[in-house]
Formats: sequence, structure tokens, C-alpha cells
Amino acid sequence: MSGPRIRPMTAADAGAVLAIYQAGMDGGNASFEHTAPGWTAFDAGKLPEHRFVAVGDTGAVLGWVAISAVSARAVYAGVVEHSVYVDPGARGRGVGRALLDALIESTEKAGIWTIQSGVFPENTASLALHRAAGFRIVGVRERVGRHRAQNNRWRDVVFIERRSPLID
Repeated sequence: MSGPRIRPMTAADAGAVLAIYQAGMDGGNASFEHTAPGWTAFDAGKLPEHRFVAVGDTGAVLGWVAISAVSARAVYAGVVEHSVYVDPGARGRGVGRALLDALIESTEKAGIWTIQSGVFPENTASLALHRAAGFRIVGVRERVGRHRAQNNRWRDVVFIERRSPLID
């Protein structure tokens, strides 16, 4: 396989995007959620101009990245929260990095200065990916939520962010 091709996410990608999302949740270290939303809810919660999929040589969706606004307040207009998910069969092949690079380019062009997210500390691959893409650990939110899919076990979340060096 050559490197993944990145393109904007469309409604035609819904089945693949939501299946990859569910696979990440099923792994136990991607989200407090345990069931992927329907496309209507997913679509409504993500900013349309900053949603991308990675596709392989056959055109199959290998992963996705999308952002949500963190606040409706004008002062936070340049701060977003992102999610990036890679199909289990495509991990370790540069898909996540290509998606993050596309997201960073897109958000910087739009004047967004901070991309943030929360990652379970056990998700070491995601933390390494984000560190390589210029994210830093801001802190750890200890026992911030109960994970229903894991018998209501308390989970810590590593809070990460990437501040754009291009936007003052």
C-alpha cells in the first residue's frame, strides 16, 4: 500500500466512519462512550469543514479525524476538540499521522489556534502519535469519569493540546 490519501469526509462515508468509531470503542481505550452515534448525531456534532477520511489504494476508508467546537463563546472561537480513529487493520501504517497533519493544516488555515483532546493513559499509541504531531500533555484529569463499558470503572484522562505556532 502506498501512503493513505486524505480527502474530506462525506455522508457517503458514514457506514465506514461509524464502524471504525465503534471498533475503537470496542477496544476499551478510546472513549467513555460505548456505542457509536447515528450519522445524524455525528454529523451535527462535528464542524463540516474540518472532517477528513484516509483512504487506501482500493478506496476503503482507513480512518477519520473530525473536530467539535469547545464553546460558543467568541473568546474560544479558535479552540476545538478533535477525535482521530484508525481502523484496527490499518494501524501502524501512518494513517493517524496523515489525518492529524491534514487537520492541523486545515485548522491553521481557518485561524484555529488550539486543538485539544483527552486520551486514556493506557492508549500509549495515541499519545505517541499526538506527541509526534506536536501535541503536548497539559495534565491528567484523575478519575474524571466512570467507564460504563468497563463495569463503571473510574478512568483517568490525559489532557493534550497543540497550539499553532503560526497564529498569534
